[in-house]
Amino acid sequence: MIQEQAALEEQNAVYIRVGHSEDFPPRLGKTVFVDKKEIAVFRLTDGRFCAIDNRSPNRKGGPLSEGMVSGHTLYDPLYDWKINLLDGQVMAPDTGQVKIYPVKIEGSDVLIGL
Repeated sequence: MIQEQAALEEQNAVYIRVGHSEDFPPRLGKTVFVDKKEIAVFRLTDGRFCAIDNRSPNRKGGPLSEGMVSGHTLYDPLYDWKINLLDGQVMAPDTGQVKIYPVKIEGSDVLIGL
């Protein structure tokens, strides 16, 4: 049911261009601003793109775009929490969730769905 709801939200999203695919080096985050939202965009080594809120789920916050990526796992730069970039879940033993955004590639343009 949750996956169905996520698929429906992705279908209804309005996509905004945030850059050219070559603007996003693999395994490094880049901060973009879309509709007053600060979003961290990551290009994985397999070529997929992921977009999440650029705020750590730790109660003290902090930017996630500065974290290191391994596979589809982001290491929070301030607290070393592990965050799954595909679903936004913080991995045990820590807990939390980061909002994720759908990403589309059209030609060489990277678009984020809101």
